[in-house]
Amino acid sequence: MNELKFGVVVFPGSNCDHDAYYALNKLLGFKVHFLWHKENDLKESDVIILPGGFSYGDYLRTGAIARFSPIMKSVIEFANKGGTVIGICNGFQILLEAGLLPGVLLRNISLNFVCKDVYLSVENTDSNFTRGIEDKNVLKIPIAHGEGNYFADDYTLNELKDNNQIVFKYSSDKGKVSEKHNPNGSVENIAGIINKNGNVLGMMPHPERCCDPVLKNTDGQLIFNAIANNIFN
Repeated sequence: MNELKFGVVVFPGSNCDHDAYYALNKLLGFKVHFLWHKENDLKESDVIILPGGFSYGDYLRTGAIARFSPIMKSVIEFANKGGTVIGICNGFQILLEAGLLPGVLLRNISLNFVCKDVYLSVENTDSNFTRGIEDKNVLKIPIAHGEGNYFADDYTLNELKDNNQIVFKYSSDKGKVSEKHNPNGSVENIAGIINKNGNVLGMMPHPERCCDPVLKNTDGQLIFNAIANNIFN
């Protein structure tokens, strides 16, 4: 059993919390705790996962209510002290609402819910979430969202570029980034970003859904194993 401890936050409406638990614990051998949204104890977790789903039914605005859950005060404090946090899909939306990452997520440009496998070009191979996977610079990861259209103004976008905060972009299976391979209209095909300190990752695709060999795709393991290999180094 790997000694790294993950905490998976459970909000009302979370539907990928058990997916994350299964991938991290049963497949990868990490210690995992569920963290209930009404509590504030992170249970000495080394990494916090905000999973996908429809927290609070996506009422008001995706992630806007979850951002005020009691657990989020602890998550924000943890992140501000350098703790590792990953927001996946709805979790990414919550991180944006909480101000831990810049930008917003809008309705998909098609106005349709999109659920399919996509390819991601790894734009930053020197983050704690990607360092060590340089030999595979294109990942195949599923998406499932209706509001994954990432937007940031020009000033924010330039900051993201200057600080190497763009980690993943939607691409072809060869790593070509173009509008043709953009599933939701995200500005410059952005699929995942980190904060300036590099300890908070938000991404729309679901790495926890491609960890099981029975699915013939284990690219998600690369991200979680990279964290395990880099977080304490």
